[in-house]
Amino acid sequence: RTVFDEKTGINLLQLKKKNIKICISKKKGVSLRRNTFLTDYHMKRLFFLPLLCLMAVSLDAQVSQIIGEWQTVDDKTGEVRAIVTIYRASDGLYYGKISKMLMYSDAVCISCTGDLKDAKVEGLPIIQAFHEENGQLVGGKVLDPESGKFYHGKIYMKGDALVLRGSIDRAGLLGRSQVWRR
Repeated sequence: RTVFDEKTGINLLQLKKKNIKICISKKKGVSLRRNTFLTDYHMKRLFFLPLLCLMAVSLDAQVSQIIGEWQTVDDKTGEVRAIVTIYRASDGLYYGKISKMLMYSDAVCISCTGDLKDAKVEGLPIIQAFHEENGQLVGGKVLDPESGKFYHGKIYMKGDALVLRGSIDRAGLLGRSQVWRR
């Protein structure tokens, strides 16, 4: 490709693969220069690299805010019912359990099936096997202790609040959300 540099009055012929410039000037004649500085291709890549790093740190910060203790609120009465602890396990996935019941501390999961049948609600693993994706926790299951049913879940931050979305479909269209507070 030939480029005319108006400042220097030099015609430049660039050979992209070899990264060599052939400079043709009225004063200096013909000269070959190896372009040792970064090419446009590399400059574009270097421009976006810090941007991608910044986005990754931002998304990781959102997920790290999810870890910890959260107060669950009764949808009907607005009262705080329990404290749920969300943590990252050694397998890299995220889990959550009811660490303290504030109402009905002796409650058991009557509707649950399998190993969880008649288990104490306090200590019950209600958030299971979530993974990080775009600053959210997705792909796991959420247990509703009242019905004993598992739902597809998604967990994300909205301001200072945590939103837990449980749905019967993977896309999250048919379900409901709960907002938890610290």
